[in-house]
Amino acid sequence: MSSFPHVAVVGAGAFGGWTALRLRERGCRVTLLDAWGPGNARASSGGETRILRGVYGPDRIYVQWVARSLAAWQEAEKRWGVRLYHPTGALWLCGPGDTYVPSSLPLLEEAGLAVAGIGLDEARRRFPEIGFEGIDRVWFEENAGYLMARRACRAVAEAAGGYRQALVSVQGDRVLADGSPLEADVYVFACGPWLKEVRPTRQEVFFFGTPPGWRELPVWIESGERFFYGIPGNDHRGFKVADDTRGEPFDPTSGERIPSPEGLERVRRHLALRFPALADAPLLESRVCQYENSPDGHLLIGRHPELPNAWIVGGGSGHGFKLGPAVGEHAAALVLGEAEPLPLFRLDRPVPVLKTQFTSGGLP
Repeated sequence: MSSFPHVAVVGAGAFGGWTALRLRERGCRVTLLDAWGPGNARASSGGETRILRGVYGPDRIYVQWVARSLAAWQEAEKRWGVRLYHPTGALWLCGPGDTYVPSSLPLLEEAGLAVAGIGLDEARRRFPEIGFEGIDRVWFEENAGYLMARRACRAVAEAAGGYRQALVSVQGDRVLADGSPLEADVYVFACGPWLKEVRPTRQEVFFFGTPPGWRELPVWIESGERFFYGIPGNDHRGFKVADDTRGEPFDPTSGERIPSPEGLERVRRHLALRFPALADAPLLESRVCQYENSPDGHLLIGRHPELPNAWIVGGGSGHGFKLGPAVGEHAAALVLGEAEPLPLFRLDRPVPVLKTQFTSGGLP
């Protein structure tokens, strides 16, 4: 194979887009394809926003990749002249005995990502909008914030040379696009919930209206019996709240995306608990998306088990969007023969049965 092969990247989400961009930067000819376009409403990378946070418990590789990805996102928005990242910081609201944030502290310091504990009295003074009932510890992650998801996917695809909107399928040893052969030296399948190695689950997201003049709070993540999270800004689209608990199995192609009354009621109860002033806030928008869950919540990055010139990149499991730049860098190195698959992400790694919550993937 040439040092600079022609690579077909299937899927223009966070993983596929950044893989295509990194390969193109290395001198490869790249064809980026997507059935419905970058950041489309069916994709795992669709929607308005995604959290960027460095707290990942004791998993060093994720903390390192967040630091590398953060620098790449910031450099990209300067180079392209488009706002992609809102550095609001992140409040971690932790229940009694929760060790998720403390176990990450040495790794965050090593990676240059700042986080500090806040006493409950100080937290109440600084954030009077928040109710801290049942919260034992509060941490503030300074470098965290949120990314503009759909906007970012489109910007990355454009920087990668654009994309071709086409359905791609594998039949035997042939890769077809729109029924015609797609000729390439190497194929990267970054197909999100359409990868057979993942299990998509139905996830509901709600956007509530705030009172006039409501200040923009940090991103917040609650680690406890259930995982709730919120993005208060969202480019003025409303106060985003979601329950991270894995939902029912979901078909990303034909599934109806209508939120359930039960999901709305559950989120409303939690919103009233944590943000009392929003107890009666009007619902402005709602979405149904999906997580592309791997069996253990870790990423899936490795060679296709049946096609020696193809690679699989996926398994974001609800937490992968922020890692797009680092994933793309690693995937590009694999394609060019400059790296070996990481044991944690290999497709043939031993993994436990899919759980309701994940260790690394249990937060956005």
